Amino acid sequence: MTPQTQLSGRAQRRLSEFTGEFDPGGLAASFKTGVISWLLIPVYIWQGIATRRRVERMRPPAGRTSGFLGAESIREAAIRLLVIGDSSAAGVGVDRIDDSLGPKLAERISALTGLSVFWRAAGANSAVSAEIRDHVVPNLAREAFTHIVLMIGTNDAKNFHGGWRFKKSFGSLIYALKAKWPEARIVWSPPVDLKRVPALPRGLAYVLELRARIVRKIGARLCAERGAIVATTLPRVEPAGFSRDGFHASAEGYAYYANHLVNYVLARC
Repeated sequence: MTPQTQLSGRAQRRLSEFTGEFDPGGLAASFKTGVISWLLIPVYIWQGIATRRRVERMRPPAGRTSGFLGAESIREAAIRLLVIGDSSAAGVGVDRIDDSLGPKLAERISALTGLSVFWRAAGANSAVSAEIRDHVVPNLAREAFTHIVLMIGTNDAKNFHGGWRFKKSFGSLIYALKAKWPEARIVWSPPVDLKRVPALPRGLAYVLELRARIVRKIGARLCAERGAIVATTLPRVEPAGFSRDGFHASAEGYAYYANHLVNYVLARC
């Protein structure tokens, strides 16, 4: 019997009702949210192990990690974009780098502004905030990026990082980005609604969404305090936007992501 069938039917409905009572919405970082997620740790472990075995482990697409639109050098580019973070920044889920977030967002920026764009993608599979802070940011060339999109938080939630731990790692990541690129506009894209992710069985999705709400609440506060912009969570999360693993974005999903984030990058909302 699989974990999903064990939590199907009446048990699944009771789990939904139980978590619904403690669905705090805007108070996601509350004590109750953390307590409830920890009470559901058996669901997290049981379904998490089965999901990890079942879901395909995808790699980032091969190809260049930077490119130009309307320019031939970084200095010539009017907008210099860095997309940094986890597998979403790396483009996991698509076969062609051109279908990933960095190039798609650069295309939208160029189309809306008519300006030349240089883009750079610096993502790492399964990365959490502290790893990007310690191992990615220090090893990037000090290019004069004008805009930075930060794709991080999903793995912090997935790995059950506590509020204090995330506050320290995410907060210091923002400091590191601001110190290296003080003039750049930094936009954080928080985790999507994990209850809508096809690869996650319902019980596991409920638990991870509780953790994601804690991440969103703390992350939004830190961004406000430390000079970064918070994008809203993707308003529409549908199966067509996911790759074959049911977890990462498809080409259509990355295009939708780019359309959503470009307004925050260009300060249009």
